[in-house]
Amino acid sequence: MRSLRNWCTGRRPVHSFRKNGGLAAALIAGAALLAPASAAAQTVPAAATVSAAQFPAGQTVADFYKGRQGAPLWLSPQAGDAAEQLISLLSSASIDNISPAIFDVPALQAALDRAHHKNKPKYIERADEALSQAFVSYVDALRIDPGVGITWVDPQLKPKPPSAMAALLEAAAAPSLSDYVEKMGWMHPFYGELRDAITEHKYSDDKQREVLDLNLERARVLPAGKERYVLVNAAQQRLFMYEDGKPVDNMVVVVGKTEYPTPMMAAYIRYAALNPYWYVPSDLAWDDVGQWVKKYGFSYFQRMGYEQVSDWSKNPQILDATKIDWDAVRDGKEQIMLRQNPGPNNFMGRIKFMFPNQFGVYLHDNPRRELFEKSIRYFSGGCVRLEDAWRLSKWLFHRDLSWQGAGTEQPVMLDQPVPVYITYMTAVPDGQAIAYYDDAYGRDKARLAGTDDKSGAAPASVASR
Repeated sequence: MRSLRNWCTGRRPVHSFRKNGGLAAALIAGAALLAPASAAAQTVPAAATVSAAQFPAGQTVADFYKGRQGAPLWLSPQAGDAAEQLISLLSSASIDNISPAIFDVPALQAALDRAHHKNKPKYIERADEALSQAFVSYVDALRIDPGVGITWVDPQLKPKPPSAMAALLEAAAAPSLSDYVEKMGWMHPFYGELRDAITEHKYSDDKQREVLDLNLERARVLPAGKERYVLVNAAQQRLFMYEDGKPVDNMVVVVGKTEYPTPMMAAYIRYAALNPYWYVPSDLAWDDVGQWVKKYGFSYFQRMGYEQVSDWSKNPQILDATKIDWDAVRDGKEQIMLRQNPGPNNFMGRIKFMFPNQFGVYLHDNPRRELFEKSIRYFSGGCVRLEDAWRLSKWLFHRDLSWQGAGTEQPVMLDQPVPVYITYMTAVPDGQAIAYYDDAYGRDKARLAGTDDKSGAAPASVASR
């Protein structure tokens, strides 16, 4: 097995699995926890129906109505056709891999019809509370990870159902309840649009429908709120900056080669590092450095700012690189540790954004500007190279950062960590249509064939640039 390139976020970028390694055991255990049930069998059991016992005191559907003195939500004059839209969603919940039977839609429709026909407070109250109960159950069932292969580096980013009170208060606060339900405002914007494409049969064949289904599940774990976050879509090779529930900026990115796919993950960006080293993964020492030294001579090694080091500590011993046996490195008979000093040729560029994770993946600057001009940008060893790292830094920090005058690997902490979600959406809403992207990593193919390991990560290794 090739090594798992790791720890490129720090001073130890390479980590090999060992038979008794604690990290290896932890990663294997984590993969087991993340493995979902078969997509075909993922319907929500009857237990998904929300009961008051699920929520703390003061957070139930009944508490919501107490707080508004029994005033209706769904049958208020301002609600428009929100009730009918909700029933339509619940009736078609099989699209969400949820059994519509748990909502008892015929009983809901009968209660709504009775309220409209009788037009008396007690019937309106009963129907409204029943609709709220069904709505909370639906939100509860949707706001979970169905097992799409994303690694929750920071577990608090994993979606979790809101309390009944929170779900209903958010719906009640929407400028238009009807629009909120129509657009499924409690989900990421991608979700409602992909779902509409399925509902309205906006696909050309069964294969395209299957791709929509896969991406609907991936959209389900994306954030639904109005927080600031970064979204990287590896399949699209593009990064988006989100605020107030919508993208405010975006840029093209370079992502992992097909043999080193960028993993799906969610983590907090905690700081930037100015003037970073690039720690060369040992199994790339020949491909990325040695072959060029053999071709151009040792002057290449010096010109590019490389050093051979004794270890990955903060202050390693600098070794005599003229004595490296590059043929032995090429043949795998000798492993060496190299780092590249900060400078204009450094493959990290002048800044990297850190969200420590077991894959050693992060966002970073890059001097190879020509790569961003290409339409297909699968060139990295797993990390995400940024078209304009300084534009992202200004958005993250609300101010300009500069590498000039900064020390080597100088950290700049964020006052408030910002989430980054790295996903793999091969079908994305694009205006009135759906844009489809190549399944370069084969994740769609594997998932549809039932051979996906659900890890969302490189099966063998992830490099550090």
